[in-house]
Amino acid sequence: MCLAIPMKIIELVPPDNAIVEHKGISMEISLKLVEKAHVGDFVIVHTGFALDVVDAVEAESTLKIFQNIDELSKQL
Repeated sequence: MCLAIPMKIIELVPPDNAIVEHKGISMEISLKLVEKAHVGDFVIVHTGFALDVVDAVEAESTLKIFQNIDELSKQL
């Protein structure tokens, strides 16, 4: 199973990379697979590539689900 994480673009790195961040963790990723990504956008990241641009509501909803799973797994 593959897992892709929504992350927020905080900086564009020409020609086609970006710095993304989530919970204080940042990394440089490739934007070669998406068009028209901007600083402030959320992208779905998998293995160092942005797969798609998603709206903030969808990104936050997905991140909340991941947080809930993490909290539940700690209770087991």
